[in-house]
Amino acid sequence: MINLDARYHDYLQGNKKFRIDGIEERVKGYGYTDDGKDIDGYYVTTENHQLYFCKEGGFKRKEELTIVEG
Repeated sequence: MINLDARYHDYLQGNKKFRIDGIEERVKGYGYTDDGKDIDGYYVTTENHQLYFCKEGGFKRKEELTIVEG
């Protein structure tokens, strides 16, 4: 399994930015995903997107985050 802290911790400090479609974004968080029983991958949340990856690190999908105004 991929060690998310080793891979993404520097991004949280602002030292590095995540490049999505040629645009650099700050990473806001990351964590593992599961199927209700087992860990099946992980996600990375940036300023504008949430990206999903399989356990081996292969890209699965990208979702645009929406701003909720209250």
